[in-house]
Amino acid sequence: MSRRTAALRPQIALTPEEAAKARTLRRKGAEPQDIAARFGVPVAEVEKALVQMRSPRPETTRGTLNVTLAAHRLVMAERRGDEPLWRTVDRLLDELLQLRAAAARRRAKPRRGGPARALPLFPVEPG
Repeated sequence: MSRRTAALRPQIALTPEEAAKARTLRRKGAEPQDIAARFGVPVAEVEKALVQMRSPRPETTRGTLNVTLAAHRLVMAERRGDEPLWRTVDRLLDELLQLRAAAARRRAKPRRGGPARALPLFPVEPG
């Protein structure tokens, strides 16, 4: 931890070893009141130590959507199970592009002299 971070944190009436033990007890399911009684300190001091615990994030930062609430509801409604948001958005965009391409093919009028020939998207090299 940087010195600046350490300086900004509140003083705790527990030693670093006791704070680490308090966090371990909390992870095992002990209540803050029980931990405070074990170390003989006020509950507020134990809570200060527990606030500094690292905990897993339910969503990754890649899951942040900077969109309107209506667009957020749409994406969440299209989500499959606990699929990551980025995968849902990628899937929706892929479906949109496929639908647009299909609509463009339906709108395209055939040239004189018969139906239009389908051209490959990428040049095919003889090989």
